[in-house]
Amino acid sequence: MPPATTRRRLLLAASGVLLAPPARAATTPIVAAASVLQFALPEIADRFRRAGGPRIRLVFGSSGNFYRQILQGAPYALFLSADEDYVLRLAERRRAPDPGVIYAVGRIVLFAPKGSPLEVDAELDGLERALRRGEIRRFAIANPEHAPYGKRAEEALRHRRLWDLLRPRLVLGENVAQAAQFAVSGSAQGGILARALAAAPTLRDRGRYAPIPSRWHAPLRQRMVLLRPEDETARRFFAHLRSPDSADLLRRHGLDPPDRSG
Repeated sequence: MPPATTRRRLLLAASGVLLAPPARAATTPIVAAASVLQFALPEIADRFRRAGGPRIRLVFGSSGNFYRQILQGAPYALFLSADEDYVLRLAERRRAPDPGVIYAVGRIVLFAPKGSPLEVDAELDGLERALRRGEIRRFAIANPEHAPYGKRAEEALRHRRLWDLLRPRLVLGENVAQAAQFAVSGSAQGGILARALAAAPTLRDRGRYAPIPSRWHAPLRQRMVLLRPEDETARRFFAHLRSPDSADLLRRHGLDPPDRSG
């Protein structure tokens, strides 16, 4: 089992629990962020506060669920999606003031926890062999219905012609953080996760991973949008997210800069 702090962080992101609770919730902007940012964004927010910025609230979950909540009037001041399509659709429906900006490009990886019979390689040859030998009983991905990293996992598996073999064995996480929880805990023999999670210090020692070729799936262009431009704190944090310091931190957490496709 992963350390208690790792389990807690994954559970928080999987369930959408708020982090960094504010002293005055009524005046503190809420930032809705894709669960792939669960390690990077708290560090960015901490640097923002140490530089004199006001307190913000962070909530993590699947981008598709946040999209639906925003359409229903959820009071988020800023939305960081793992797939730019959700932000663009909000702008088209006039639920966002503009199309926002791309802040990072994500990557998916094949992950196997320690003790798994799954051989990890970028071409998924080891996964195919393990499947045909009957060694994969459960395999974790995020739910493709509303989680961008799950959609890209399905696309990659279809490209590799493993989707039909693997589908009866899939364990679907509500988001990519919950899929990581399933894989890291040993509940599954492997999974397709975000590189930003698999490479995190608290996860990378729990197993092995290999990047999946980006040409096998649509790009994971991650876009953010300021939903409440009248909120001064949200505007300041949005600007901070676009700073070179934040871009460097995202890069160190396994997310490529916007001008790269991975």
